[in-house]
Amino acid sequence: MGVSTSSPEKGMSVVTVDFPPVNALPVRGWFALADAVRAAGRDPGVRCVVLAAEGRGFNAGVDIKEIQAQGQGALVGANRGCFEAFAAVYECEVPVVAAVQGFCLGGGIGLVGNADVIVASEDAAFGLPELDRGALGAATHLARLVPQHLMRALYYTARRATAAELHAHGSVWRVVPREELRAAALETAREIAAKDRELIRLAKAALNGIDPVDVRRSYRFEQGFTFEAGLSGAGDRVRDTFGKEGASRE
Repeated sequence: MGVSTSSPEKGMSVVTVDFPPVNALPVRGWFALADAVRAAGRDPGVRCVVLAAEGRGFNAGVDIKEIQAQGQGALVGANRGCFEAFAAVYECEVPVVAAVQGFCLGGGIGLVGNADVIVASEDAAFGLPELDRGALGAATHLARLVPQHLMRALYYTARRATAAELHAHGSVWRVVPREELRAAALETAREIAAKDRELIRLAKAALNGIDPVDVRRSYRFEQGFTFEAGLSGAGDRVRDTFGKEGASRE
């Protein structure tokens, strides 16, 4: 359990997240993920990083139970951890391919929204249930996956979009059967890793440099409203209902 790194082929590094039962990451998990992605990107022998997960779903966001049990300290920790993990993916010195299965929610959107390429299984679903979890944030990253008005509708309703829908919008590169997901992600990474080591890193820096939105600043702005919701009591009021009436951690 935790975050692990493997090197299945030359030039490729796979960072895998495994926090049962639904990959709702605790504070330490977000920082561990950030460290692993940054380390992989700094490795001069790596030309592409694959971000993957074990279990039913790719990511269910932050561990709400940890926040409710530990209070504001855990909320601040989760905010900082998410900020570091999202930034690590975006700023990774080489392209990052996200391999997404099952649910990709909350913080998961932050990860894939900052990735360079997304490969998803047919059962993958993407969404921001933030308003149902007493938080705000990651609209910055959802806006990188869908058009503006669809982003707003998904955000306000907390509904999910399927992998096929995101593929139609051009944000998901490939949609494959679940059992073929890892192989498809590695195939894409292999194609990227075949490029010149120096040029692929320059290409990543160049594309980040022409991005129309400063994702770090934009997401940090959103986080201020999450903290405001916590101070006002609105966040706790909503989170206190989490898990009741049949709600699940995903």
